[in-house]
Amino acid sequence: MNDKHSLTLKEKASYGLGAVGKDMVYMLSASYVLYYYQDILGVSPVAMGIILMAARVFDAFNDPVMGVIVAKTRTRWGKFRPWLLIGTLTNAIVLYVMFAAPPTLDGSGLVAYAAITYILWGVTYTMMDIPYWSMIPAFTEGGREREGLTTLARSCAGVGSAIVTIITMLAVHALGAMTGSTAAGEIERNGFRLFALIIAVLFVVFTLITCINVKEKSTVDMETPSVGQMFRALLTNDQTMAVVVAIVLINCSVYITSNLVIYFFKYDFGGSGWYNAYTLFNTFGGGIQILSMMLFYPLLRKFMNSLKIFYVCLGMAVAGYIVLLALAFTNMSNVLLLFIPGFFIFAANGMLTVIVTVFLANTVDYGQLKNGRRDESVIFSMQTFVVKLASGFAAFVASLCLQIFSLSSEAATEAEMTVDLSASVAASSKVGLRMTMTLIPIAGLIFAFFWFRRKYILTDEKLEEIENELKATK
Repeated sequence: MNDKHSLTLKEKASYGLGAVGKDMVYMLSASYVLYYYQDILGVSPVAMGIILMAARVFDAFNDPVMGVIVAKTRTRWGKFRPWLLIGTLTNAIVLYVMFAAPPTLDGSGLVAYAAITYILWGVTYTMMDIPYWSMIPAFTEGGREREGLTTLARSCAGVGSAIVTIITMLAVHALGAMTGSTAAGEIERNGFRLFALIIAVLFVVFTLITCINVKEKSTVDMETPSVGQMFRALLTNDQTMAVVVAIVLINCSVYITSNLVIYFFKYDFGGSGWYNAYTLFNTFGGGIQILSMMLFYPLLRKFMNSLKIFYVCLGMAVAGYIVLLALAFTNMSNVLLLFIPGFFIFAANGMLTVIVTVFLANTVDYGQLKNGRRDESVIFSMQTFVVKLASGFAAFVASLCLQIFSLSSEAATEAEMTVDLSASVAASSKVGLRMTMTLIPIAGLIFAFFWFRRKYILTDEKLEEIENELKATK
């Protein structure tokens, strides 16, 4: 670092606000694009699953290239902020377009529209997400300051995710009704279009605040690798790969559930006002997730290191899924019963989002010591890629579940909105939905536990040793 200037409250708040905006956008896409195109517009679940997976394969090439572009950028505003702003503006536009499919489209035209807009959304999100997270090592001193800012950013990101998770369906129905629509399908269609517009505008405003108030305090000169060299560098940084694999496993597990939970409430839990129960559950879960990042994690951090908290969180999540599976085979007439497993799953997920980002930031120093090059953009581009890969794979699994168990709705009239859709769903379909939502995540989390325990070595003592060795080489 070129100076020892500590981060101001204004800088921290501005950086955190950017995380709120970008994760509002991410959660809207990750949790509702499948529902929007499959359940509201009638696109085949398998077609949507293929689109989501294909987009993630494309990102396998786009994300690393973007990391290299960021590393090569030299402007008077730094190398991160220009791309952060450009990516945000374009992504906000694409987000609105993605949830504003023209009513005249149907069949293959609608499939093509979904594919093009979703791929463009992924490309533009990468343009802003990589520089956002790559900024952390470039304007923090490392150690506690870096961990503190990372924790704050992940907590704020959790707030953004929680806001969208909590209010989306209520906002969609309220906004859709304001357009004068009477059919259920039209209400949701118009509601999603207007809600996406509001989220896109907030996204741009929040990122502008970040770009204005947060500046790089140093620029690390580094040799920018080619795409081939970059992949080889990642493969030689065994700790980065250990974290990346854990992120994939954890996110796949969580996203499978998050993609299917809306179908669970609509077709299994049921009731004419199913989305009210869905919103109540998400409100509770979002609140717990925020508390876990802002309160539970800092509290536990006083008594144990991040590695121990990581293992505790995995155990909590598995326990929550086991309880959820047990409750799914009882009379679930009261949504409050679902708060029990929800507490363990949401609390664990909130803390894990913070911890894995801290772990990934730590591998930057490790890679510098081992490979002689500080690859912030390269390593954090991998985070963006693996999160997208996990969400794409999870959406594909969810789409297969919807196809196999015939879970979809036809456009309903206003009168039909009062019908309990769960009554028309076969018992075998409900069982299949429950098993997909719980058993696959349990298996993924258990594998993540054993993988990480075997591969990850960056304890607090090891990190202090690395920091001292780096200081000695300066």
